[in-house]
Amino acid sequence: MKRPTTIISKILCLILISSIIGCNQQQKKKKDEIIESKIVKAPDHIISLKQADAIYDNYSQNRVQIIEDYENQKRPSEEKFEASRFVDFDYETLKQYMAYLDQEAAAAGVKKITKLRLYFANYPNEENFSNGKPVIHKRQNSIFMVPTLDDGGINYGFFIGENGKAELIKDRKANTKDGLGNHLNKKENAHASFAPTFTLNSSLQGSKSLAFNFGQGGPPPKTDF
Repeated sequence: MKRPTTIISKILCLILISSIIGCNQQQKKKKDEIIESKIVKAPDHIISLKQADAIYDNYSQNRVQIIEDYENQKRPSEEKFEASRFVDFDYETLKQYMAYLDQEAAAAGVKKITKLRLYFANYPNEENFSNGKPVIHKRQNSIFMVPTLDDGGINYGFFIGENGKAELIKDRKANTKDGLGNHLNKKENAHASFAPTFTLNSSLQGSKSLAFNFGQGGPPPKTDF
């Protein structure tokens, strides 16, 4: 007959082993959950390379020739105009811009940046902007970005006003004679050059623009589409 102490020892041993196995399983489960939580799912906006190629070709066939004909006939220069086919931005600069938007929006009392709106733009046929910054891509199409917030169920672009609070761009345009204030001359307004970047810390009479521009562009890279 086994002694009670021996039986108790075996029972305790089994309990200890079960506990260790249970702890290991729990730790593995938590580890798996942490790994799974770090995996970023692909957004619904991802398109296939075939789709990208198709819509790029649509632009080539339905837009490029019209743009080049206009520029070469209406605004001819010594060099034949070739329409830009892309705009790119430095990846780290974009991350800095996003972090900057979060910082400025939070300080201005914006609960949530709803969208990042991209506007089509066209650079002037001038050597320099009114602030003296050189126009690198004269006559070329470009884009600039503006963050938006929700106001009554509608998304509006915003900037930081003189009081440090978020203000809607549409309200600034409505309340000034020349659209966005006297900081832009008429020639620059005519070219729709709402172009200062966050790195320039530009101001509209003491307020702060959040518009982001000055990407690099040009003819299509031969290795892409």
